[in-house]
Amino acid sequence: MTVESVEVERPDRWDHPLTEEMTAEQLQWLLGQHPFAAMDGDRFARGTPLADILRNDSKVHRLKAGDVVFREGQYGGSAYLVLRGQVRIFLSKLLANGPESSRPQTRHDWLGWLGFGSRQPRRAPSSPEHDRRRSKRSGAQASSIDRETPAPEIGYRGEGSETRIFLQDVPGVIAQHKTSAISPGELFGEMAAVTRSPREFTAVAEAECDVLEIRWQGLKLLKQDPAFRILLDERYRSEVLRTHLRETQLFRFLPEASLEQVVAAAKFESFGNLEWYAEYQKRPQASASQSIEAEPLIAEEGSYATGLWIIRGGFARLSQRQGAGHRTLAYLGKGQLFGLAELWHNSRQNRSAPPLPFQESLRAIGYVDTVCVPKQVIAEHVLPYVRQADLPPNIESPRYQFGQPVVDAPLDAAEHNVETGLLEFLVDRRLMNGRRTMVIDTERCTRCDDCVRACASTHGGTPVFVREGPQYGRWMFAQACMHCEDPVCMIGCPTGAIHRDHESGLVQINEQTCIGCQGCAQSCPYDNIRMVTAADGHGRAKVDQQTGLPILQASKCDLCSQQGGRPACQTACPHDALVRIDLSELSEVSRWMET
Repeated sequence: MTVESVEVERPDRWDHPLTEEMTAEQLQWLLGQHPFAAMDGDRFARGTPLADILRNDSKVHRLKAGDVVFREGQYGGSAYLVLRGQVRIFLSKLLANGPESSRPQTRHDWLGWLGFGSRQPRRAPSSPEHDRRRSKRSGAQASSIDRETPAPEIGYRGEGSETRIFLQDVPGVIAQHKTSAISPGELFGEMAAVTRSPREFTAVAEAECDVLEIRWQGLKLLKQDPAFRILLDERYRSEVLRTHLRETQLFRFLPEASLEQVVAAAKFESFGNLEWYAEYQKRPQASASQSIEAEPLIAEEGSYATGLWIIRGGFARLSQRQGAGHRTLAYLGKGQLFGLAELWHNSRQNRSAPPLPFQESLRAIGYVDTVCVPKQVIAEHVLPYVRQADLPPNIESPRYQFGQPVVDAPLDAAEHNVETGLLEFLVDRRLMNGRRTMVIDTERCTRCDDCVRACASTHGGTPVFVREGPQYGRWMFAQACMHCEDPVCMIGCPTGAIHRDHESGLVQINEQTCIGCQGCAQSCPYDNIRMVTAADGHGRAKVDQQTGLPILQASKCDLCSQQGGRPACQTACPHDALVRIDLSELSEVSRWMET
């Protein structure tokens, strides 16, 4: 049967500007504002000059008093620059969950919706060593102190996609919360756009103001200017880092003066390659030990404990030497700590006793952003204000001591029951990046293909996953979009067609703005995005009117999010062989292993 086709003009990068309303007069005015007026135009590529970036990747919003720019917990792909007036960011929780929604809002709600959270695993008994390691790795889980303040009254204005939430009593709400003012020329919201992560705070227009939205495609291009990169780092240091620290158990009771000392002394460091997926796809097969050795070293076991490391973004491997190789103990993600146990131990020792070095190694998995706070600052401005319950026990049997050989002691016990082999399998294949990973129990699966047929019937006759993939024991990690913690597929998309849903965090593709460049498919380290022939509203295949070749479009698993229920593949499995698991959290992997 011949498939009907229709000739169309091949879509292009600039076919989908952020707004159609940018006028030539408005553009010229923007080019004269800070920081654009101070940028060096020669640093921008000929095909993407500064004027084109602003014309296509930015939009001016005229806001009224109380308009909410974005809410804490939302995913965002844009940064914002105040042009006129003032915006307030709320450093205490204001609208963390936003208006009531029928869709799941948090990671654990999503796990329950996918059928995983309903399981009730047994809990392993606690032990001093268990507690030490749990404090060391998980001490940075957010724990904010909420004041007893009434919920703000909100309203809505506008309609459709332009509907905005606004606060009814702006001065009153500001008086009840800790806030920070953002003035003309200052940027905010950029960290969520750069790291593809949830918003850390709620931003509200204090009075009538103009705000420039810059989507992350343009933000990436603007970072070619050194002054703009410095602006981004300084914004992180001045506001976002302080908020991160205040919401962390270890820093939550610090006096403001001590917190300022921590913020001022913090050093930002990055390890590995931001586009790690390109190297990963080309690398030869290597043993687990060789893979670990090749990873950029952040801190090495046996070396001087110089400070406390906080993972700012990405993942890092925690390991210890074992014979001639290394053993993976855990992987650390955003907000988790390294080095606390050693610094706490050393602060309690007699000054004449030599300090303990790091007892484990920390390495970058692909790419990781970190914050390092020097040990002197931790000892003077942090540890005196930390509750005893939030500190790890003393290290009784250290493996490393300065001036002495390695102690022949057993390797540290982990607080999870995930075996080393599985840990190294997940890290080596970068599967710990997956938040909605499809895992198939091959001992239960009968290869009936009901899951594939259900997927096809839900997606216009073509399934969006493949029932094959890397396997560990009985578990197959299928080739289906994992909706990653760090979705690197988004990095190269020139139009923002592949993006995170603001509320759920699911990685989605906008068929209207996908230009078929194949950037996302080539960037995905897991081969979970496929290019298919685009079709018009009548089901006719689109072909390039100049070349006659098919126009492609990216396709991948969307978790059947538009169907209002669980994924069709999971619902259709008659043997309960298919589950979705959050591999980015070791605690969830541990729960899964216990069931």
